[in-house]
Amino acid sequence: MTMTTTRISGTINGREVTTEVDNATLLLDLLRDLGLTGAKPSCEMEVCGACAVQLDGLPVSACTTLAIELDGRTVETVEGLAQSADALHPVQRAFLQKSAFQCGFCTPGMIMSAKALLEANPSPSRDDVVHWLEGSICRCTGYESIVEAVLEAAEEMRNG
Repeated sequence: MTMTTTRISGTINGREVTTEVDNATLLLDLLRDLGLTGAKPSCEMEVCGACAVQLDGLPVSACTTLAIELDGRTVETVEGLAQSADALHPVQRAFLQKSAFQCGFCTPGMIMSAKALLEANPSPSRDDVVHWLEGSICRCTGYESIVEAVLEAAEEMRNG
């Protein structure tokens, strides 16, 4: 069987990336090959949200998005949010402050989904947050601390 490959160029976390990928390679696998392990493989069916990243600013499941779709586009992963260990993104900071995680497996995808929500709606209601995060499954926290963290991040982002 012959593999078909394509040369792609795109931006990942602000860094230009050019690489050759097999046309069947998933974005999640490409990210992991590049050492970006925040997005987690889990359901592999676009159901759990553990692999959520942003593609051109919109949340996508990296487990079902082909790597060739990166060509000419921009991907942001949880690793790209913080400017440094001392300069976390407001969503990351709120997750820490509200202890909105336990095992941490779902946390990167939750954070990326929450960031997308706050970019689309800077003043979400509690119901908006719950609805937006329906595609992100957490088996540990019970969700209340996650919702509180997203609402806290929204307030911080609005107030600068």
